[in-house]
Amino acid sequence: MNKLLAISLFAISGALLGGCGFGKGPQGDLVGAEDRPMFIPQEVPLGMVPCPGGTFHMGQTDQDISASMVNMNKQVTIAGFYMDETEITNNEYRQFVDAIKQDSLDVLGEEYVMTELYPDTTVWVRDFTYHMGDPLLEYYYTHPAFDEYPVVGVDWFAAKYFCNWRTKFRNAAREETGYANDPSFRLPSEAEWEYAARGGRNLATYPWGGPYLRNSKGCMLANFKPGRGDYASDGFAYTAEVGSFFPNDFGLYDMAGNVSEWCDDAYMEASVPVVWDLNPTNPDDNEPRKVVRGGSWKDIAYFLETGTRNFEYQDSARSYIGFRCSMIQIGMGSNSSLN
Repeated sequence: MNKLLAISLFAISGALLGGCGFGKGPQGDLVGAEDRPMFIPQEVPLGMVPCPGGTFHMGQTDQDISASMVNMNKQVTIAGFYMDETEITNNEYRQFVDAIKQDSLDVLGEEYVMTELYPDTTVWVRDFTYHMGDPLLEYYYTHPAFDEYPVVGVDWFAAKYFCNWRTKFRNAAREETGYANDPSFRLPSEAEWEYAARGGRNLATYPWGGPYLRNSKGCMLANFKPGRGDYASDGFAYTAEVGSFFPNDFGLYDMAGNVSEWCDDAYMEASVPVVWDLNPTNPDDNEPRKVVRGGSWKDIAYFLETGTRNFEYQDSARSYIGFRCSMIQIGMGSNSSLN
């Protein structure tokens, strides 16, 4: 007999017999726990795009000009996930800072919030010698003209804290409606980031494919440093407003250039042959170097390549490093390409 039909008949029988003193509820059958939260198919969070799971070749796609041997090719499989379509902007980060200040003043104090989580605007002066960074120090984070520009001056710890806050903020709203919590927002793994950057194009040199840095009309395809002393040929001397260039085939913007992006992984030169080939990651709290990917407005094209690996120290904030969040897909339809 069909299991669901049997359970239904059993429930009807129980209701009829309950009035004769036989008790209530299931009598020895496995019917599952009751009072579970309501689950609906996972919705794509606002500002994110789905990255369907799949298999790709991770690693270098062009010459290893530094002869570093740290990004040799390896075929890996990635489960489905969501990723922010752009880097986190100044105004999005401001929402986080304002909320944390409101919630934490009594416990942590404003000094903690401002010191640990507020973007370090002095990076515009400290990162480069003999450079007039004072205007950006004063206006980049505070002026509304820069609201839709990527937040910078945020170290790895602050980016992780942002992800944790965003998770609690979203799930607090879901709990009010009785829905089950969504998975956590987090920094993408290095493998997820590279897979997303290629947008389904296996062995693509750049998110748009490559090997060229201009389209057929001669327009630059990313915000970077095309040549020595030339920062403005792409239209921006420093960072660009997010989404200023074409997205890749997943619908993700600025996966090359604009700002480099923090990943969750610790950096290890030999990680490629060491990590597993299914959803690889390299967590290591004892390694202060964390992976950054994608290249930035001040980098040459080599650092924009999807397979180029780089790192920064976890407690270092830079004028050329930002971040975006990711979230795993769960439930019906998730990871469908892996089934």
